[in-house]
Amino acid sequence: MERRHTCPWRHRKDMAKDENSKFKNSILQKLDMQLGGLLSEASSEEDFTGKAGQSTVLRLPGLGSKRVGLIGLGSAASPTVTYRNLGEAVALAAKSSQASKVAITLASSEGIPAELKLSTASAIATGAVLGTFDDTRFKSESKLPALKSVDILGLGSGPEIEKKLKYAGDVCSGIIFGRELVNAPANVLTPGSSISQAKPQRLLEYSDVFSAKILDVEQCKELKMGSYLGVAAASANPPHFIHLCYKPPSGQVKTKLALVGKGLTFDSGGYNIKTGPGCSIELMKFDMGGSAAVLGAAKALGQIKPAGVELENMISGTGMRPGDIITASNGKTIEVNNTDAEGRLTLADALIVDLATLTGACVVALGPSIAGVFTPSDDLAKEVLGASEVSGEKLWRMPLEESYWESMKSGVADMVNTGGRQGGAITAALFLKQFVDEKVQWMHIDMAGPVWNDKKKNATGFGIPTLVEWVLKNSS
Repeated sequence: MERRHTCPWRHRKDMAKDENSKFKNSILQKLDMQLGGLLSEASSEEDFTGKAGQSTVLRLPGLGSKRVGLIGLGSAASPTVTYRNLGEAVALAAKSSQASKVAITLASSEGIPAELKLSTASAIATGAVLGTFDDTRFKSESKLPALKSVDILGLGSGPEIEKKLKYAGDVCSGIIFGRELVNAPANVLTPGSSISQAKPQRLLEYSDVFSAKILDVEQCKELKMGSYLGVAAASANPPHFIHLCYKPPSGQVKTKLALVGKGLTFDSGGYNIKTGPGCSIELMKFDMGGSAAVLGAAKALGQIKPAGVELENMISGTGMRPGDIITASNGKTIEVNNTDAEGRLTLADALIVDLATLTGACVVALGPSIAGVFTPSDDLAKEVLGASEVSGEKLWRMPLEESYWESMKSGVADMVNTGGRQGGAITAALFLKQFVDEKVQWMHIDMAGPVWNDKKKNATGFGIPTLVEWVLKNSS
């Protein structure tokens, strides 16, 4: 089979050369000999050392492969991230050259333990699939990706790796779905249109395991969800509370889990309108990134169909005036002192594990790549952080400092909805904690930073692979 592109991927240690400026690495030696020394010559001239992000691509017609490339792996702390970045680099190289077929081999694949080869292949495949994805729905002209197949050589074959690659494909489909939801502008994705994304009719093939219940305004009133309804009161689009329930197709349910996603389709800030540098109001379509993570995970889980676990997904879609007092479904009263802190109000009526683009303070604390984790449960923290290590996503546990609650007390209600500027991500998490029974294991994930990639100007689908991994760890 003709290869449009052949890519040996390598760490810096693989670039060692002998006194004749030839590669010491056996794979690179053989490849360089077939190319008449062009590869070693090009790598020297271009000072290719194998650092992350470096690449050297040669066009070599008549040799079976139209191009041969070297791409650096570097030495990232997480192997999952390293090899996923590798797969994405493959996709980008293929895109720039309009390659339809690519073969990948690692220069030192023999150094990877057998038990890690499956996860390595999975990470490369995940990066390639996500790197190929290009959201062109809102462009007047778009090109379909040319890349049709990627062969990963030297990491095994057979049913085990096929199963692992299928899992990677299922997760990728969920991530892409989540990205599309976040990328969609607020005039396209409204609370009403988000219903069609969640209904089993939209995901017809998963109706055997998913059921959906959509709560309208009147039903939310019956449940006394005043906190949630207060956020949407001034919107021309009525709110919808989406409740998905996953049940395995067969077998006994041993574990019950719940996920909650904040789904503000656009956050203008209300009367406390977002203004000034850094307010990012033009990007507030991503304020439903939490609900996109939940729906994306639901799509992936609908394909994987894990046994032994029952899952409820709750997604809140989108008012108030400063000084208004509202009552949540558990009877606690809230004085609204900042209408731009609406996310914590929509989540106050349903919580187990929630994901929300909740605070700019968390972005200040952890930057654009790391989500903050808040939970009083060490066991739950260990579970979810363990899942994030497998998925390659970055989470960092933050403190629930109870003394900070003093800044959240109100003179006319039980609490205000925002504290001071200091520790804003912590006080927001403490606010949510007021609506959780002490017996419930609860976690809040503030994903305001990693939901969006500023460089690529695109949604990331953050949270989906970690959620899927966590649910599967709890299945039988």
